Amino acid sequence: MNTPKELKYSKDHEWVRVEGNTAFIGITDFAQDQLGDIVYVDISTEEGDEIAAGDIFGSIEAVKTVSDLFMPVSGTVTEVNELLDAEPEKVNSDPYGDGWIIKIELSDATELDQLLDADGYNSEIAD
Repeated sequence: MNTPKELKYSKDHEWVRVEGNTAFIGITDFAQDQLGDIVYVDISTEEGDEIAAGDIFGSIEAVKTVSDLFMPVSGTVTEVNELLDAEPEKVNSDPYGDGWIIKIELSDATELDQLLDADGYNSEIAD
């Protein structure tokens, strides 16, 4: 599994990439592999919405299952990846690049300290 060292990870299999005060959020390579072929990404929030860490912000539908998306950190939604409307399979083919799901402005950067680093996440999924 691909687990980039520069990202932070939640136990719910979301990743976070921080650029300044902006956080990109998606699901991990492990999660997309476990889900299988993704056919639909449903984001239940929109630009300007405030979301707290732990809140459900949407779901991902694969051929055989649907999985909720949990916000790993709190913030205000600044963008939803509209590319996924037409190409949800980007989450499978490029989970850490074009397959990002939502972008937020962080409201409390200290919440990042509660997330796992790559080694911690790899230990979590090895169990």
